Formats: sequence, C-alpha cells, structure tokens
Amino acid sequence: MFSVTVREHMMIAHSLRGEVFGPAQRLHGATYVVDATFRRAELDPNGIVVDIGAATTALHSVLSDLNYRNLDDEPSLADTNTTTEVLAKLVADRLVDRIHAGELGESASGLAGIMVTLRESHVAWASYERTP
Repeated sequence: MFSVTVREHMMIAHSLRGEVFGPAQRLHGATYVVDATFRRAELDPNGIVVDIGAATTALHSVLSDLNYRNLDDEPSLADTNTTTEVLAKLVADRLVDRIHAGELGESASGLAGIMVTLRESHVAWASYERTP
C-alpha cells in the first residue's frame, strides 16, 4: 500500500462534557498538528497516490472552518463532545466530501483509504481511518 501524508495545524477552544474529562470540562484551548494520510494499492498513471498540492489545499480548507473558533459556539457541533477522536473523524469526513467533489483531482478517485491524525502533544494523539 502506498501512502502520502500532508500536515497542517489548527487552534481551537472548546469544553468537554462529562466527569471523565476533569478540568477539561472548563473552556480551554487546544492546538493540534493534523496529519491526513491518503492510501492506495497502486500508483496512478502519473506515479502518485494523490496530488500533494491539492491534498494540502483541501486539508487547509477543512481546517480553516474550525481554526481559531470556540467549537462550543458552532451550531453544527452543538450536541457534540468535540474530543480529539471526534474531531479526527470530522476532518476525515470533510476531506472525503472534497474528494467526492473532485477537489483532489483525478488520482483521488483510486484512493483505498484516508486516515486523519490529530496530535494534541508529543505524547498523545488520536486517529480516524475510513474509505473514501
């Protein structure tokens, strides 16, 4: 399996509901390093997994909808506990929407999988993987 990963970051504010989150129940900020990995079994006729520039642009676009926002105030996330795991899925799903819209180019039609990893720190991260 071949893979290409592009990286970006986002800064958000949010609070998490539930005793399990302890002090993170209060409003706090988080800065995530976000990796989006695209996979396919065979390279396309140009010898690539996906256009790196298009993948980078798509990731930046997805994150710009969340960046510098208090996620507690986002209507689309009103009933969502925006854990790192949930945000990884959200970013992956939104990237897949862009793949289906053709924003990542022809090579993206042959993708077998996409994985999004949000790194909270050098010791903790969460990932979500799905098919396009």
